[in-house]
Amino acid sequence: MKFLLDENFPCSSADFIESCGHIALRFNEVCGYGSDDETVFAAAQRLGATILTSDRDFYHTIPLLHPSHAGIVVVALHQPSRAAINSRLKWFMENIEEPLDNRVFILRDFSYRTR
Repeated sequence: MKFLLDENFPCSSADFIESCGHIALRFNEVCGYGSDDETVFAAAQRLGATILTSDRDFYHTIPLLHPSHAGIVVVALHQPSRAAINSRLKWFMENIEEPLDNRVFILRDFSYRTR
């Protein structure tokens, strides 16, 4: 799989994604810093990449505007840190086997939702 890490996502997550055999695209390689959500979304779709972000707007807004996409994973933790985000990402990669296309996941501290 191919993932695009939004600018608010830890760069250290790219190493973990690549160690799992996936492709990690860093935000600065694809979009300019400060790009709006629509620009990030368009770049991810052009590349066929699932977006990894901590921006809750991607869970609430983007799927309503664009029902067809390569997937979005939002990590929304109470006290986000690199370690906490990477821990939830690891859990996600180990436990979610369903296709990510057209799905939006929000990972919280102890739960997750999808639509």
